[in-house]
Amino acid sequence: MVNIDELKFDEKGLIPAIVVDAVTKRVLTLAYMNRESLQISMEKELTCFWSRSRQELWLKGDTSGNYQHIVSITADCDRDALVVMVEPDGPACHLGTESCFEYPVYQSEERHEFSYRGLMELIEGRKTDPKEGSYTTYLFDKGLDKILKKIGEESTEVIIAAKDNDRAETIYEIADLAYHVMVMMIEQGISLEDIHRELASRHVIDHKVKQEKMTK
Repeated sequence: MVNIDELKFDEKGLIPAIVVDAVTKRVLTLAYMNRESLQISMEKELTCFWSRSRQELWLKGDTSGNYQHIVSITADCDRDALVVMVEPDGPACHLGTESCFEYPVYQSEERHEFSYRGLMELIEGRKTDPKEGSYTTYLFDKGLDKILKKIGEESTEVIIAAKDNDRAETIYEIADLAYHVMVMMIEQGISLEDIHRELASRHVIDHKVKQEKMTK
């Protein structure tokens, strides 16, 4: 664990802090901390920054209610920048957007960023704004029974591929299964964040169970 005394604050006593959503992994904002605000952040487990414009401490959420609950703080190799993983209560940007980084400057025509969240948004779009010829729209039109049937079929395909020790086919079938499960999630109003929270709670429980076994 890096000690706060090992961090390198600049000539103004500041260190940049990149705030990232612990669930979605999306960059929310870039702010600055001084030694005092960093200590407050660690004590309260809420992000506290130094406002360079107002020249004062700024506890994120004090006026908006959009607090950022700290999961972890990590320093870079030079100890002169921080990544702060948080669980936000609301938008990070003062303009009301989830992230301050909403304005594309460049996008490669050949390389495309993939995220589960982006796929979920695409699937949800096929439900709210049906597209003719879309397989996803077709599933939503057929309803829950059809979606569940496909999940059952894809689960069987995963089992068969894994039983045959066919790695490539297993990966392919797992991807199919994941997609159909995501369609079901949208149909049922279940978000990736819901699953993340459930798995996170189980991790804590599993950790406690292991600790109990070790002490017996």
